[in-house]
Amino acid sequence: MDYQLLSDGDRILIGLSGGKDSLMLVRLLAARMRIYSPRIEVEAVHVMMDNIAYQTDGEYLENFCAQIGIKLHLIHTRFDVREENSKSPCFLCSWYRRKALFEFAVEHGFNKVALGHHQDDILVTYLMNLTFEGSAHSMPPMLQMEHYPLQIIRPMCLVHEEDIEQMAQLLEFRKLKKLCPYDKETRRADIKAVFHQLQRLNPEARYSLWRALMK
Repeated sequence: MDYQLLSDGDRILIGLSGGKDSLMLVRLLAARMRIYSPRIEVEAVHVMMDNIAYQTDGEYLENFCAQIGIKLHLIHTRFDVREENSKSPCFLCSWYRRKALFEFAVEHGFNKVALGHHQDDILVTYLMNLTFEGSAHSMPPMLQMEHYPLQIIRPMCLVHEEDIEQMAQLLEFRKLKKLCPYDKETRRADIKAVFHQLQRLNPEARYSLWRALMK
């Protein structure tokens, strides 16, 4: 309601990675879909990267979505690291997944794509951009895309990661099997540690950062 993320007649496609955040988003929007107003339709898609040797439990994701009444699409994409060796494999994997997600959304008549970023994700991105780019920006609750007739929404933008972790344990979410050969510690992990240190210095730090970001 604060950011007017939902409108009557929305067809929303959720990017379901299989992690706790996207699983929680599917569960929340499935419940929201049953409320009369605004009337929305929700489906989910999981993008599988064919050329990366990692494991994902597609059957678990299908069963999870079926139990809460959400249709799940499993789609495939790939990229060639040798042809685009100027970019890191992690960047390429993320970029091609997003591209597949957006193209699927447009082809199947969705007007919004929902992503499972929570407040911690948004604030850590804000700190990363301040530190490494000198830019006071982050991922907004809603974004109108330039090259696609889509809006990106982040319905969990005010939710704390700690609350999602506790709910995931209570609901017994299964952890996604993911053994990626490129998985390693990143700058994001370092900045996340800085964010936690700021919260130890000031328990209200997240709210101060949020107010600064939303000005």
